[in-house]
Amino acid sequence: MTTLLKSATIIDASSPHHKQVKDILITNGKITEIKQSIAESPKYNVVRLDNLHVSCGWFDTSTSFGEPGYEERETIQNGLNVAAKSGFTTVAINPNTHPIVDSKAAVEFLIHKSNTSNVYVHPIGALTQGSKGLELAELFDMQQSGAIAFGDYNSPVENDNLLKVALLYAQNFDALVLSFPKNKSIAGEGIVNEGINSTRLGLKGSPALAEEIQISRDLFLLEYTGGKLHIPTISTAKSVQLIKNAKRKGLNVSCSVSAHHLTLTDDELEGFDSRVKVNPPLRTKADVKALAKGLKDGTIDIITSDHNPIDIEHKKLEFSLAKDGTVGLESLFGAANSVLDLETTIEKLTSCPRKIFGLDPISIQEGSAANLTLFNPDENYTFSKEDVLSTSKNSAFYGKELKGKAYGIFSNKKLVLA
Repeated sequence: MTTLLKSATIIDASSPHHKQVKDILITNGKITEIKQSIAESPKYNVVRLDNLHVSCGWFDTSTSFGEPGYEERETIQNGLNVAAKSGFTTVAINPNTHPIVDSKAAVEFLIHKSNTSNVYVHPIGALTQGSKGLELAELFDMQQSGAIAFGDYNSPVENDNLLKVALLYAQNFDALVLSFPKNKSIAGEGIVNEGINSTRLGLKGSPALAEEIQISRDLFLLEYTGGKLHIPTISTAKSVQLIKNAKRKGLNVSCSVSAHHLTLTDDELEGFDSRVKVNPPLRTKADVKALAKGLKDGTIDIITSDHNPIDIEHKKLEFSLAKDGTVGLESLFGAANSVLDLETTIEKLTSCPRKIFGLDPISIQEGSAANLTLFNPDENYTFSKEDVLSTSKNSAFYGKELKGKAYGIFSNKKLVLA
């Protein structure tokens, strides 16, 4: 099948066609022509979409799909369908399943379950056995089976020496280590950001210090050991500054921010809606402003959805009892594009995450494999339950004004439209 994309604005800084409106011809999964105008043929699947923009395929480095163990929240098959229709050609799947993905067999299960999808799947293996933080998991074996990085999802490595050993050991096979930024003893029983809103609403607060002191520790260890460290979903202004200083010193550290931390604040707590209960907690307007600045100046490398489906039995509860997490694949682009310029948003969804997680670079040019996201960056809309394709409906973005929607993807020789 040959697909012809008509009048597509190409957003790809690595392409000679960047910011140009072109027709793109794709034959057998390969871009064969990019021209001002390509004649149509009855043999072509012609795609015309309003204000069509095309970029390299988006990569989400933090998704949770439940399966195995929590299929009622999200199956791998439905999760990948959601990813495709939300504009993602590649996802990294977190190890927070049951059992935890901490072995070669568990990694191979995820890859096998996804091998018919046109979304490329890269498992993240648990850093420690059972994500309990006591002993290292089978890192090398998991990497050989396809794991792309190693970290205990939303669970910090409390043992300083264990993280030190992990950073040293991982260098033997050039592996990326993830360390969740939370000091449990400082956070205590806090469930929201410690501040005016937590005090006013009577909710137990977790101070920004709990994140920042952990990042400081991680950076000291990285400076001692060398290696590659990725700090996922940072949320405070001081965290941005700490990582910025570390990069200036030449440390090989990267970090990500979720779309909800980039756009929402702890003012959302007003209604005690458990859908905005996330980990790390939503912070202040000053933090949100610093996160956006950190993305623009290159301190923050990646925007992620931190997609975490939670079934209604564990989410629609009293705020203090509800599980943390929000679905986010469907809202990521619209949220990020509402507060950032388009080129920064695309860069943080494409070239940056691919480089940090060790994937080959891709580009929109003739002769390249078609790994593309199709989207309209200018569509303004109110995010609603109808926009959520996930099995679980725990979105923090209901009622929010977003800008930009994905049409779908062309990946693995197949076009998928929402």
